[in-house]
Amino acid sequence: MAAATLSLEPAGRSCWDEPLSITARGLAPEQPVTLRAALRDEKGALFRAHARYRADAHGRLDLARAPALGGSFAGLEPMGLLWALEPERPFWRLVKRDVRTPFVVELEVLDGHEPDGGRLLARAVHERHFMAPGVRRVPVREGRVRATLFLPPGEGPFPGIIDVYGVGGGLLEYRASLMAGHGFATLALAFYDFDDLPKDFNIIEVDYFEEAVCYMLQHPQVKGPDIGLLGLSLGADICLSMASFLENVSATVSINGSAFSGNRHIHYKQTMIPPLGHDLRRAKVAFSGVLDIVDIRNDTVGGCENPSMIPIEKAKGPILFIAGQDDHCWRSEVYARIASERLQAHGKDRPPVISYPGTGHYIEPPYFPMCPASLHKIVNKPVIWGGEVRAHSKAQVDAWKQILSFFGKHLDNTQGRAFSRL
Repeated sequence: MAAATLSLEPAGRSCWDEPLSITARGLAPEQPVTLRAALRDEKGALFRAHARYRADAHGRLDLARAPALGGSFAGLEPMGLLWALEPERPFWRLVKRDVRTPFVVELEVLDGHEPDGGRLLARAVHERHFMAPGVRRVPVREGRVRATLFLPPGEGPFPGIIDVYGVGGGLLEYRASLMAGHGFATLALAFYDFDDLPKDFNIIEVDYFEEAVCYMLQHPQVKGPDIGLLGLSLGADICLSMASFLENVSATVSINGSAFSGNRHIHYKQTMIPPLGHDLRRAKVAFSGVLDIVDIRNDTVGGCENPSMIPIEKAKGPILFIAGQDDHCWRSEVYARIASERLQAHGKDRPPVISYPGTGHYIEPPYFPMCPASLHKIVNKPVIWGGEVRAHSKAQVDAWKQILSFFGKHLDNTQGRAFSRL
């Protein structure tokens, strides 16, 4: 019998948000096998997944056609070996810190249905990249702005987006670098605990973020007159504040934002929005022994007219709300409904709200493993983030398509082309 082989398409390398086709050939007819995947992050933490399969009558196994019979997942899941990866360290989240290098995924086919016992039949190594060919990475230190700009391949100018992450601080570039692969000039923006920025973050000063908007609009590779904003969690609330107070924003995506000033004042010129605040005594201990902080925030008395709410009705362009129905950071779906009520109460159209069942807080680009629990900076303990692995993974794939399509529709306009520098 010919030796078994494992092949991936695209071969050798692909972008992290691209689907992979995984096929094993040269197996015995109906042979039971186990597929294993492993990946090490930049800090050396190991992530693993495995699934049991049976080859077809011709000794072939195509993950797009064969259902997994159990293991880390079951059923027809061609990308399950990636999204079901679990860390060996508890409370560890997969994050890409240096987008110039790939994550390397090792895949193995083992004889039989024991994940650790079978004879190795075939092996493949695949690089998952975060910068599509031709994407350029430009570190930015301009005035107070500390960021990295990712420019798509080609001539430009390109529609521009500012990308803001949440409470962890620092500078995360992986979502922005992937966005650039889809034709958007994307600025990954740090706002604390990075370079010479303040270590702590006590007040949302919108004028810092206004500087970032000005930087983008004066850049020859960014197509004006407006830009888009993309934020997750606290980053989403910062983006909603920017859209509410600043002129040149024509499309905003809030992923699990709240549209409230949470623990910090929001300040812009003469306006100061007071924090909603929270009470840690309302934290519960989940069945896993980890903290559940979903109810620690103070109640939104007065609903959409609460004084801690961001005045999103002032936003010029449309806002897309993406919410995980099982978010345990806060009740994102409830907040999205209040935001929708506020816009409509002020005579605006009902905004698009996409709400995903079984989906937790960290809605990441496609195929990132779900992070069920990790250390939270505010309580300094591990907290649960919510989500059910399969539903959460499906939501990430769909949300990514929705985000790209929303920005494509609202940013890539012909007036922008006419306005751009000749």
